[in-house]
Amino acid sequence: MTEARPIHADPDHPPVKKPKIGVLLGNLGTPDNYDYWSMRRYLGEFLSDRRVIDYSPWLWQPLLQLIILTKRPFTSGAAYKSIWNEEEGESPLMTITKAQTAKVAAEMEKTYGGEVMVDFCMRYGNPSTPSKVRKLVEAGCQKILFFPLYPHYAGATSATACDKFFDALGKEKWQPAARTVQPYFDRPDYIDALAKSIEAKYAELETRPDILVCSYHGVPKRYLMEGDPYHCQCQKTTRLLKERLGWDDTEITTTFQSKFGPEEWLKPYTVEEVARLAEEDGKKNIAVCAPAFSADCIETLEEINEEIFESFEEAGGEHFTYIPCLNDDDAHIEALSNVIKENLMGWV
Repeated sequence: MTEARPIHADPDHPPVKKPKIGVLLGNLGTPDNYDYWSMRRYLGEFLSDRRVIDYSPWLWQPLLQLIILTKRPFTSGAAYKSIWNEEEGESPLMTITKAQTAKVAAEMEKTYGGEVMVDFCMRYGNPSTPSKVRKLVEAGCQKILFFPLYPHYAGATSATACDKFFDALGKEKWQPAARTVQPYFDRPDYIDALAKSIEAKYAELETRPDILVCSYHGVPKRYLMEGDPYHCQCQKTTRLLKERLGWDDTEITTTFQSKFGPEEWLKPYTVEEVARLAEEDGKKNIAVCAPAFSADCIETLEEINEEIFESFEEAGGEHFTYIPCLNDDDAHIEALSNVIKENLMGWV
């Protein structure tokens, strides 16, 4: 029985769902389509987030609404169109997140039976975080573990995802107990999954790359100065990955991509560094991976494979290998499931 009136309750007492535990995986988000208005809605929500762009709204919103959102939906839409999963009618991020959720759900079913319910949401776009919190509560989840799918903490990623989750909880009449997951950038199982994916790709290549570029999504340098730990966590992931692979410092490096706006961001910038590696250091054969992304998306499939690749090629680079994100790889799913099981201790 999934729903019943509590024992000793009055006859008119509403039925109560059988208690469950919810696990809600959260990712960045995706537009519903690559047309102008879908892109404008998505970019408007994303770029209006004060965690992402913290300039004064009095200055930022006129610029955003009158200039950026007039032009950018066209260029971003073209980028999304180049990678769109036409068969499913969705972005690759959506396709991959669905696959990850299904595999994690299967693992939870194997471990806990029907006691734990797994779903996913997006910080921007659909399915929205409030809609999925509502769905879990309606299903009887009196406890929810929220898991932002970002290995590293940043105010513009993990924090804003948690903000949205807590905002959604604030609208519930019967608010479930809640937990959030810590960053997992230095977990041995996550590092091992990354290393295995790199070793597998290197084994396929005829010539070993001169260097592996670990390209992380960038943030303004000012955020680091204000106490955001993201930069340090990225550097630690690269160091741990190097140690796990047994490599020298010369075989791996850390860079940051996706700079936006006029101020200085974390350096070195990937698009500039790959060109420098080819021109100045003579490294004509490189590989690039993106350890800060749990799933391939516009920043990896389009930015790395097109813009960053072109920068390397124009500087004289000859061989460019992109190593996909961990996506729904079994080692990645195992690591994510281990994180969830540890965070469910005391609840199940």
